[in-house]
Amino acid sequence: MMIYLESLGCCRNQVDSEVMLGRLVAAGHGIVHDPSLAEVIIVNTCGFISAASSEAVDIILAMAEYKKEGKCRRLVVTGCMTERFKEDDLVAELPEVDAFLGTGACDRIVEVVEDGSGKPLTLFPDTLARQMQGLPLPRITTLDHLAHVKISEGCDRHCTYCIIPQLRGIQRSRSVTEVAAEAEALVKKGVREIVLVGENTSDYGVDLDSEDDLTILLETLSKRIAAVAPDAWIRLLYTHPSSLSREMIEAVVTLPNVCTYFDVPIQHANTRMLRRMGRNYTREDLHDLFAFIRKLDPHAALRTTLITGFPGETEAEFQEMLDFVKEIRFDQLGVFAYSDADDLKSHGLKDHVDEETAEIRRDAIMAAQAPISEEINEKYLDRTVTVLIEENPDEGIYLGRTGFQAPEVDGLTFIYGSGLEVGAFVNVKISDTHEYDLSGEIA
Repeated sequence: MMIYLESLGCCRNQVDSEVMLGRLVAAGHGIVHDPSLAEVIIVNTCGFISAASSEAVDIILAMAEYKKEGKCRRLVVTGCMTERFKEDDLVAELPEVDAFLGTGACDRIVEVVEDGSGKPLTLFPDTLARQMQGLPLPRITTLDHLAHVKISEGCDRHCTYCIIPQLRGIQRSRSVTEVAAEAEALVKKGVREIVLVGENTSDYGVDLDSEDDLTILLETLSKRIAAVAPDAWIRLLYTHPSSLSREMIEAVVTLPNVCTYFDVPIQHANTRMLRRMGRNYTREDLHDLFAFIRKLDPHAALRTTLITGFPGETEAEFQEMLDFVKEIRFDQLGVFAYSDADDLKSHGLKDHVDEETAEIRRDAIMAAQAPISEEINEKYLDRTVTVLIEENPDEGIYLGRTGFQAPEVDGLTFIYGSGLEVGAFVNVKISDTHEYDLSGEIA
């Protein structure tokens, strides 16, 4: 059968989608990129916040229309939203859907797609029973030049605003050998950027019997990948401030093919608010962490994410976070207004902040960050940087990223030239800078 898959949410969810597609192709099915041509449509959902769940429902209903007008005979919904609301009567709520799979059922996608019973299916096995990503699992990567690699699944932390441990289970790290084998295989196929992901990548290995940790993993990957493709990049996302050790930071800074890019979601900068969030560090800890990174490499790129309007956040505590942003001067930054739900621990906290105030505070931080980003980008003017080409949207124009620009969440580098190839590295002389983007010509 011909399959169309719509993947929503984070890059970790994208990996699940790619593994499901790999299983389906290995079983003899085909992939189409137009849902009107599909006999089976799969929607892999995100359910992290209420807005993501609402978006998922809208897309599910839109895809259900192809059962009336297109070739679709079966609509399958998987992922975090279904896992989050598995106790609800999903079949009654969304009768258009033929099968609901929880996050622990991705490895059963083939039998679900091929099911001919005509009855609605609901599969919610224990998330811990699911087979982990990795060889010899087949996988259809979304891009030829870039691939995300999960180094772990689940989370043992208990942030009060987060539902992930309930959706994904406890922390389970893959072995260094397994991760390295998958990354090497991807690079041999032409991938030029390996992005390591997990719920908290700096927690990698805490659940293993061996002494393997993120430092050992990075050192192993660096050697294995350099032997296959010396120019390929390794990028690390989603580190946790309390487990990002000095040894890990030194590995990122010193290993030649690891991007000197630190993605450290801090969520807030006020110690009382951090405690209410379930984050076991203080403002002083954060200050020391970023000072150490900048001491080792003043040019290291720092990225973080923040939450405004968390229950109990006062105007003074918000101002403290705003001042921290101005002091640290992050290269990249994202901000989210707090999203409440009755299944979150934070829902029971006192003194909720109204949605409008949370959004005003979010916008204030982004307004403060814009000139900081612009000033940081100006230092690249007339400098030559290495760029990985990702798109060729129009004749003479290419889009790419530098080592200090992560996929999807950061700015882009616009390249003016011709005869370039997507997936190739080029040296670009920056001729113009903007708030979040760079532009230039082939050096």
